[in-house]
Formats: sequence, C-alpha cells, structure tokens
Amino acid sequence: MSFSLFPKTPKFFELFREQNRIIVDAATVLCQIAEEFTNCEDLCQQINRLETEGDVINRTILRELSTTFITPIDREDIHEINSSQETILNHIQAVSNRLGVYGLATMRFPALRMIDNIKEMVTGIGIMLAELGIGQEVSEEVAHVKQLKKECEMLLLTGLGELYDNPAPSPADVVEIIKWTQVYDRIDKAFNRTWQLAKSIEGIVLKNA
Repeated sequence: MSFSLFPKTPKFFELFREQNRIIVDAATVLCQIAEEFTNCEDLCQQINRLETEGDVINRTILRELSTTFITPIDREDIHEINSSQETILNHIQAVSNRLGVYGLATMRFPALRMIDNIKEMVTGIGIMLAELGIGQEVSEEVAHVKQLKKECEMLLLTGLGELYDNPAPSPADVVEIIKWTQVYDRIDKAFNRTWQLAKSIEGIVLKNA
C-alpha cells in the first residue's frame, strides 16, 4: 500500500475556470440588462447570486492555497488570478446594481458596447486560463483582449463627452450626468482590471515556459 507525504495537489486551474465561468455568466446577464433595460430587477438578482457563487470559489482557492505545500505555479500568481477574477466579478455586479436602481432614462450606446466588450474580454480570459493550464502560449488572445480594451477606452471618452455636451443642463440633466458618471466609472474599472489580468496571465505563461 503506497502513500504520499504530500497532500493531493488541488485542482487550481479547474477552480480558476469555474471562477471564470461564473464571471462570463454574470457578464452575459449584464449584457441582457443593458439590451432590455426594463424590468431588470430579476436579472440584477441573478448577478447577485452569481457573485455569491464566485465568493465561494474565491474562499475555496484561498483555503487550498493556505494548506497546499506544492503548487503548480507560484503562490503569488495563484493569488493574483484569484483576486483579479473576484474583483472583476464585483465590478460587473456594481455596474448591474447601478443600472438596476438608478432609474436611468435610456441606455447609452457607449455603455452598451463596452458591456459587450467586457463579456468578450472575460471570455478571452477563460481561453487564456485553459491555455495556462496546459502550458500553451497566450499571445494571440492577449492581443485580442488588448484591442477590446482600446475600443473601450475610446467608447468611454465618447460616452463622457456626450454627458457633458449640454452647455446648460437642467437639474434633472445634472442628476442624470452624475448617475451615468458612476456607471461609466465601474465599467472603466471592469475592463481595465480584465486587461490587467490578461497581462498577468501572459507573464505567468512566459515565466513557466
């Protein structure tokens, strides 16, 4: 009868991919909120439930990391991927909550396009995590995520420019501007953190090549 002095290696890459699946699901629901833009309370609750699922995965990864002696990649890299994915999910939830409770008059095109891009970006992160797990290079997917990030930056500038284009806003207009500024801020955080994660994964792949 054989035994090992070391515990069985936790399936970190499987946990990462499950974490990413939850993020992609949340981004998909966020797209639905942005497209329908009416009666979105149930959809916002779906994202809240997904965030709770993501929180469980986050704690599982942290627990496994604290009790595992040998890890497949550096401990700080596992922490970075886990922390980044948790933060991205939180930003997606924050966008949905603001769209759900602010009572905005209409959906703005730059926001809709950026939300679509975020979904595509987090889907790309999932591809990168799969490639990381089998030691494949990720440069093509990094380039794609970078292009989406650049498009989001241009859309953000356009969206903010539209907000402040009215030289004599009414009090109601000012309130709308404040609300949309906060929505755009969370969208900005979501796509930038996703891009930072893409760069981190690229660095981890190169380090372990």
